[in-house]
Amino acid sequence: MRQEAPLVRLFDPNLNIPVWVATRYKDVVDLVRDPRFTKDMRKIPDGSPSKLRRIDSMEVINRHMLSSDPPDHTRLRTIVSKAFTPRRVEELRPRVTAITYELLDAAKARGEVDLLDAFAFPLPITVIAELLGVPVEDREQFRDWTTTIINPPVNGDLGPIQQAGMQFIQYFQGLLARRRAEPRDDLLTALMAAEEQGDRLSPQELISMLFLLLVAGHETTVNLIGNGVWALLQNPEQMERLRANPALIESAVEEMLRYRSPVETTTQRWATQDIEFRGQVIPAGESVQGSLLAANHDPEQFPEPEKFDIAREPNRHVAFGFGIHFCLGAPLARLEGAIAINLLLERMPRLRLAVEPSQLRWRDGILVHGLQRLPVAF
Repeated sequence: MRQEAPLVRLFDPNLNIPVWVATRYKDVVDLVRDPRFTKDMRKIPDGSPSKLRRIDSMEVINRHMLSSDPPDHTRLRTIVSKAFTPRRVEELRPRVTAITYELLDAAKARGEVDLLDAFAFPLPITVIAELLGVPVEDREQFRDWTTTIINPPVNGDLGPIQQAGMQFIQYFQGLLARRRAEPRDDLLTALMAAEEQGDRLSPQELISMLFLLLVAGHETTVNLIGNGVWALLQNPEQMERLRANPALIESAVEEMLRYRSPVETTTQRWATQDIEFRGQVIPAGESVQGSLLAANHDPEQFPEPEKFDIAREPNRHVAFGFGIHFCLGAPLARLEGAIAINLLLERMPRLRLAVEPSQLRWRDGILVHGLQRLPVAF
């Protein structure tokens, strides 16, 4: 597609709607910066297929900054941005390190584990749950809901997605009621204070924000760790290079993000009018996505893109998106990935796959890019 049809109109068989996909690095960057496309579903022209397929009951968790345009986007992002500054994230380093040690100790005692279940998932979900002030013991519930909501519907059936969304909403409504009675020093209480100021965060925006932070706060890091370890196991000379020189971890994490991006495509944008883009006309109301994974393998931007090189420089990948919607939690994901992978290599000198590589399976859907399981032995 990148070579022969860099902007192509495909058809989503699950939602029964057309979707345009851009695959070249420059096109993806230009697309996400183009203000003619909206992230706000309310701005889609009436009668368009995309609008007809929306789930009204899910709107309460879709009023977050990733589904907004300026000025709403600017207001919403400003409210939470202070919790994710590089300085605030660095303060989390001791806690992230402690959780990593705990999880690795438990995994090592078992000798063989699914690295996703035993390590890559519990680490970031514990960190974001503690940061938000959400009970960590509910993490398996969050995982089930998240997996259902972000995966494509089966045979176009939106029922399971709708049910998981409603359960998520009801959970947070109950949690917010308890927290109003007993405020704490956490991000959840801070966001509630913003809601109570009235003009900064509506009740609907509050629940949407919690949904986004909880989902995005762990899903990307799960796949950064899983895909990163998979890439190292596929390239043992690079794994030994990193083990011998842990100082390479920052550039190694960037290459893991580029090589097997945890998020495969941008979230949807819609044409607010008939829009000419790269010589083609995208009709009003039709959706468009940029393939982050394809952009990160564009040979025009990355020499030898299929080569996994933990010291690649420069490495201006778009794994975290680009422009005003650049991932707010990128500093946290990078910190978690760096600590997790360096300590894993240090503590597990005999780390190896516990199955044949051909047995590994990638998750369904084109939004999240990650393995279903990653069985490893120590």
